[in-house]
Amino acid sequence: MIGIDWGTTNLRAWRFGAAGMVVESREAPYGVTRLPPGGFDAAFAEVVGEWLADGETGVLIAGMAGSRQGWLEVPYLECPAGVEQIAGATRLLPIAPAAVRIIPGLRTRDADGVPEVLRGEETALIALLARRDAHEATICLPGTHTKWAHVGGDRVLGFTTAMTGEVFEALSQHTILRQSCAPPSADPVPPPGFMAGVAQAKRPGGLLHQAFGLRARWLMGEMAQGEGTGFLSGLLIGHDVAAALESGVSPPIILCGADALVRLYAAALEAFGIPHEVATGEPVAEGLVLVGRRLGLVG
Repeated sequence: MIGIDWGTTNLRAWRFGAAGMVVESREAPYGVTRLPPGGFDAAFAEVVGEWLADGETGVLIAGMAGSRQGWLEVPYLECPAGVEQIAGATRLLPIAPAAVRIIPGLRTRDADGVPEVLRGEETALIALLARRDAHEATICLPGTHTKWAHVGGDRVLGFTTAMTGEVFEALSQHTILRQSCAPPSADPVPPPGFMAGVAQAKRPGGLLHQAFGLRARWLMGEMAQGEGTGFLSGLLIGHDVAAALESGVSPPIILCGADALVRLYAAALEAFGIPHEVATGEPVAEGLVLVGRRLGLVG
C-alpha cells in the first residue's frame, strides 16, 4: 500500500509492506497550493509513479487532497468518529493503474454550537487513540491552527481550534509589533522572553491589551528586541493553553507535532502546572495503516 499525507505546502508519501511496516518514504514540495504544472496528477505521478510501476495498486491519501480546493472533495465526517467510520467514509478516485482512496476530515461543534473542522489531523488522532487502548485523553496538535482534541473509547469525540501559529505570523510580521520582533531563531527553545509571555498570559488584562504591551515595553527600553519574538510567542501560546483549560480540557494532555512547537507548548503547560506527555514516532503513517487495514489494503 501507498500512503500519502497531502498538506497545504508539501506532501509526504510512504510505501508500506504487507504487514504495514514502512519500506520507503519520500517528500516533495507539492502541497495543494504549490502544485507543479499538470496539477495533482503530475505531482502524484512524480512522487509515487515508480512505486506504482513496481506493482503497488492501493493508495490512501489523507489531508488537503480531500478539501474543496483539493483533488477530490470528501465531505467532513461528524464526530464522534473512529477508524471504522473514517474508513467507511473514504472516497474512491480511480487513477490508472491505482485505486486511490481519500480520507475525510472531521467536523463537530464547540460548546456554543460554533462549527469546527479539521482535515489531515484525523489520521494522526486515530493512531494516537489506538496507542492509548481506548483511554480518554486530550491530544494537542500545535501548528498554524492548533487543535485540541478530546478522544476516548475508540473515537475522536470532539475538538476545538486556535489560530495560534497564524496569528503569531501576522502580528510579528504585518503589524506595528514587527519592530519589536527579531526574526525567529531555531535555538534555544524556548527562546528568550517566552516564559515572560506565558506568565503575562496568566494574568488579567486580555490578549489585545497585553500584545500592545510588547510594543510599549520595547519603546521604554524594558525589553530587548531579541526577546520580543519569544515574548509574543509565549503570550499567544499561554492564552491558547488558558482558553483550552477554561473550555474544559483536562489531563492527560498528549502533545504531537513538530519538535520545536511541541517543546514550546510543553514549557507553557508546565508553567500552568498541567501534566503532559509527548507522542513519538510517526502517527500519520500509523493512522494510514489503520485505515488501510480496515479497507483491506494492507495486512
